[in-house]
Amino acid sequence: MGDDVPLAALIGVLVVLLLLSAFFSGSETALMSLNRYQLRHKAKTGHRGARLAETLLKRPDRLIGLILLGNNLVNFSAAALVAIIAFKLGGQPAVAIGTLILTLTVLIFAEAAPKTLAALHPERIAFPAALIYYPLLKITYPIVWLTSIASNGVLYLFGVRKGDTRSYSLTQDELRTVVFEATSRISGKYRSMLISILDLEKVTVDDVMVPHNEIVGIDLNDSTEEIMAVIAKSEHTRLPVFRDNIDNVVGLLHLRRIANHAYRQDFDKATLEKLVDEPYYVPEGTPLSTQLVQFQKLRKRIALVVDEYGDIQGIVTLEDILEEIVGEFTTDPASGDADIVRESSSTFLVDGAANIREMNRAMNWALPTDGPKTLNGLIVEYLETIPEPGTGLKIEGYSIEIVATDENRVKTARIQIRQEVPDATVD
Repeated sequence: MGDDVPLAALIGVLVVLLLLSAFFSGSETALMSLNRYQLRHKAKTGHRGARLAETLLKRPDRLIGLILLGNNLVNFSAAALVAIIAFKLGGQPAVAIGTLILTLTVLIFAEAAPKTLAALHPERIAFPAALIYYPLLKITYPIVWLTSIASNGVLYLFGVRKGDTRSYSLTQDELRTVVFEATSRISGKYRSMLISILDLEKVTVDDVMVPHNEIVGIDLNDSTEEIMAVIAKSEHTRLPVFRDNIDNVVGLLHLRRIANHAYRQDFDKATLEKLVDEPYYVPEGTPLSTQLVQFQKLRKRIALVVDEYGDIQGIVTLEDILEEIVGEFTTDPASGDADIVRESSSTFLVDGAANIREMNRAMNWALPTDGPKTLNGLIVEYLETIPEPGTGLKIEGYSIEIVATDENRVKTARIQIRQEVPDATVD
């Protein structure tokens, strides 16, 4: 039969077979290299090639069966054709040489090169290929179906079960990695906000609350003039109302309610007490993600944090949670926060009651946050005692010098910014 066909025609058919082999090899790599989330997005926008590719990838066993059927068919045909061409040109000895040349040609031009190109630009190759594979799969479906059944049966014998290929859910850590790597598509500010949202489950109300001893509110045992002074100086729209101390809380007052009563002659503490709302309590350790949902569900903006014994530990507000996502609502905290005073380019005087998370966020520091919430607590935990002024220690590469203390806490410390090998030592 080969003697009746011109040599040029045989070579032409061989070239076509090699091009088909390159197509099958490259398109297989391209389809399997597609980003499933980008593919899903393009399919939802109506991209025809993306929609067909997504449909094909829902059953990868059938798609691979189709590609392998076509690839093996053209490769075996090319091998037989090379044997005929080589025999025509040089007889039996030339067949072995032709087989070697074909192997190198297929390896370079029909495997390595197209697969590398497909891996670099998967969408450019996969979407046009899907337009071809989709109708081709319909035509060859019986053969592909039998091949798929046989291959799945072999895998079943080895204990491999076919999973749900339609599920491509990301874990939280994987999603965080995706956000970090989207540097060219998401601005740094938005990327930081997305990461903060993902981290809300790791942060609890204890980390952001105003602690018990720093709560500012209205003491009903004070005079009316003193109460009005507290209201006038308040930076908040809601204040807790209590007797003697916050442990005896009466309720929460929205200052807007008191606006119509504040300057009337008959205004008194009894009137004020009627305007308060019932206090809203949340247990310590509640994740911020949960508390945010609860604030929205109950239409609350402020809550009292209590421990397992019901003792009030602090106050958390909706603003505190939002600041965890978007950052502080004020300007440069280093210049406007009384807890942190810059001494030089590398040293800062810090109040011992300063919240570590707020310091880290404001100053871009990395002090540990998995233990005590305040700088005083962190120092005392490391030293296991109340230190004397002048004591120095090093925590996670930050040099800390105790400046002032009282009987039960560190009042002020000096922090020097100099990243070294993380450790905790006492000078």
